[in-house]
Amino acid sequence: MRRARDGDMSGPFDSRHVRQAFGRAARTYEAHAALQDEVQQRLQERLDDLPLNAQTIVDLGSGTGRGTAALCKRYPKARTIALDLALPMLQAARRHRRWLRPFARVCADAEALPFVESSIDLLHSNLCLQWCGRLDTVFDEFRRVLRPEGLILFSTFGPQTLVELRAAFAEVDPRPRVSRFLDIHPIGDALLAAGFRDPVLERDVFTLTYPDALSLMRELRAIGATNADVERPRGLTGKAHLRRVIDAYENQRQGGRLSATYEVVYALAWAPKAGQPRRSAEGAVASFPIDQLRGSRRTRR
Repeated sequence: MRRARDGDMSGPFDSRHVRQAFGRAARTYEAHAALQDEVQQRLQERLDDLPLNAQTIVDLGSGTGRGTAALCKRYPKARTIALDLALPMLQAARRHRRWLRPFARVCADAEALPFVESSIDLLHSNLCLQWCGRLDTVFDEFRRVLRPEGLILFSTFGPQTLVELRAAFAEVDPRPRVSRFLDIHPIGDALLAAGFRDPVLERDVFTLTYPDALSLMRELRAIGATNADVERPRGLTGKAHLRRVIDAYENQRQGGRLSATYEVVYALAWAPKAGQPRRSAEGAVASFPIDQLRGSRRTRR
């Protein structure tokens, strides 16, 4: 496994905090990730009827590798790579590797993928991109590593996620205590701006219920989904402060349970054919197969 460079705080999320939170959650993640498993299944169902001959697959934000193992089963002849920012997650993924369908494990950052240009056929990501700093940087990296007409397929949380918990915290503290997520429209715009074609975006809304607010908070910590906003307050939440948040959440109780909303955005898009420029820090870059350049030379007289 290879390590990427440490992330910085240039985007809306603190990538160092994200890496540490998910690293701590590696042992408890699978016992509390029922929603993540359901979304993963619905995401991969979108591959059922697609004309995709995948030879190299990357599962970005692979976590403990259950989604990676499902991709190996779906594409048994492909080379599949589990990529995650948190090394303990990749160590936990070892249990899902099978000698008939092994997968490689790479510890790296989505904004600096350790792959050469045009080397990936399918880039799959389940509920990971909401923790990335800048979508334009991430999508540019996806364009760089995807082969012409390769596929990007991902899910991410939308802004209605944990709206009840966010409202309860807002009654007590105006500072961000729950991570903020992007709406479906900016995601689609960012895909088009990066040059992806034929994007298809859909959304699901899940409502989970809990006996009390502390049960929800413990579950979020167990899967690593803690507040990574760069503007979040530092330090521990005091008992009196937490009690006020819990009381505010209690005002939303219905039928003896507390609800928590999760908005999930699914996106599918194709990389363009060879030759279409892509953005980069140096400006527009276009790549062509060498055979497309033949016959274009001028003859000197």
